[in-house]
Amino acid sequence: MTGSDEDPRVAELRTAVSRLRRELAAHPAEFPDRAIAEDELAALAAMAAHGIPEIPRLRSSLLLIAGAIGSVSALTRGLTQVRDAVELFGEPPRR
Repeated sequence: MTGSDEDPRVAELRTAVSRLRRELAAHPAEFPDRAIAEDELAALAAMAAHGIPEIPRLRSSLLLIAGAIGSVSALTRGLTQVRDAVELFGEPPRR
């Protein structure tokens, strides 16, 4: 899918993930779970590049990223944008 054929949710996810990846790369401080965040952002980028991602996998990656960088206040805005983009794919099923 390209151009106007692209699902706007996927485009939003791709944009948010790209932005957070850039912010994380530019962040000077090292922290224990940085590699986890980088790996999961790469996984999200790959999912977004291949069409509609699997929602459970999206949510799993989001949780890992949030856990890894949640305490880094400089990355809060980017993390929120990724979370908002993931939420565009729908609410998790109720148990």
